[in-house]
Amino acid sequence: MPPRTESEEHQALRTAVAALGKRHGRTFDREALWSEAAKLGYLGVNLPEQYGGGGGGISELSIVLEELGAAGCPLLMMVVSPAICGTVIARFGTETQKQEWLPALADGTRTMAFGITEPDAGSNSHRITTTARRDPETGDWLLTGRKVFISGVDIADATLIVGRTEDSRTGRLKPCLFIVPRDAEGFHRRQIDMELQAAEKQFELTLDDVRLPADALVGDEDAGLLQLFAGLNPERIMTAAFAIGMGRYALAQAITYARDRTVWNTPIGAHQAIAHPLAQAHIDLELARLMMQKAAHLYDAGDDVGAGEAANMAKYAAGEACVKAVDQAVHTLGGNGLTREFGLASLITAARVARIAPVSREMILNYVSHQTLGLPKSY
Repeated sequence: MPPRTESEEHQALRTAVAALGKRHGRTFDREALWSEAAKLGYLGVNLPEQYGGGGGGISELSIVLEELGAAGCPLLMMVVSPAICGTVIARFGTETQKQEWLPALADGTRTMAFGITEPDAGSNSHRITTTARRDPETGDWLLTGRKVFISGVDIADATLIVGRTEDSRTGRLKPCLFIVPRDAEGFHRRQIDMELQAAEKQFELTLDDVRLPADALVGDEDAGLLQLFAGLNPERIMTAAFAIGMGRYALAQAITYARDRTVWNTPIGAHQAIAHPLAQAHIDLELARLMMQKAAHLYDAGDDVGAGEAANMAKYAAGEACVKAVDQAVHTLGGNGLTREFGLASLITAARVARIAPVSREMILNYVSHQTLGLPKSY
C-alpha cells in the first residue's frame, strides 16, 4: 500500500509505476522497460516542463525508481542520466545544452553517464587528477586522465566527466564538468569484470588529450564544487531509492515464502524466529524511506545544505536496511534462497553496492561527525 503520508499525486504515481514494474518483472528487458518508462513520462519526471520533462523533482523520480526496484526491475541509469546529469544541466547548463540534452534525456532517446571516481582518488574528490587545459589557438578543451567504476558508458551517448582546470590567479586546480561524447577521439573504455549481476556494465575510462569544443563545459568555470554537489545530492537520494526498492523486493519474496512454507503442519512465518527479523527489516526499510522523502523534499525546495545532510543519512540508512533485508530473505528461504528460481542470491552482491557507492558508509559517518555534530576531523 502507498504510504498515507504522501500526496494523492504521489500515491497515484506509485501505483502506476508499480503496475509497470509488475508487467516487466525481474526477467525484464532493460531497453524495453527504459523505452516504456520514457513514453509514460517517468524518466524525465524531474526535468523542467519547458524541456520536455514532467516538471517535478527528485521526490517523484525516487518514487519511480523505488517502485521499479520493488517489482524486481530497477533501472540503475535512472540514478545517473536524469537524476545526476539531467539535474546538473537543468541547473547550470547553457541554453544550448539544455535544448540539446534535456528533451532527449526525458524521452529516453539519449542517456548520459557520469564520471567522477578515479583509481587514486576514491572518496576524496579534491584529489581528482583528470585535468582540462585550454588550447590557446582554438579555445578547445583538452582532457587527460582516468576514471574507474563508471556505469553504462557503452550505452550512454555521452559521459559527464568531472575534471579540473587550473585557476590562473592561484594556480590551484578547481573541479569542472564536461560533456564528452561516446565516440570522442582519445576517449577509451575498458569493461571491468564484475561478480555483480546487473544490466549496466562497469568501465574504466582513459582520456588521452580528448579534444572538446569550448561549449562542452557545463556551467561556470568558476562555480566548482557548487555544480558538482548539485548532482551528488540527487545521486545519494536515488541510491537510497534503489536500495529501498531492492530491499522491499527481497522482503516480499520472503514473506510469501514464510506464509506458504509449512513444516510440522505450521507455516514457518508463524515462528517468531522467522517473523521478527522480517518485521525488523520492514521497519528499517520504512524508516529509511522517511529519511529519503525528507532529503528529496529539502532538495526540491532548494535547500542544498539541508538536503546534503539528509541525503547522506538516507543513503546510509537505506544501504544498511537493504543489506539486512536481503540477508534475512535469503535466510528465510534456506537453500531455496540460493537458487536461480527465486532470484535472491544475486541480490546478496547487489545489496552491498548501496553500502559502498556512491560514497561508503564510513565517509557518511565522517560527514555526520564533522558537519552535523561538529566533531574535529581525523584527516
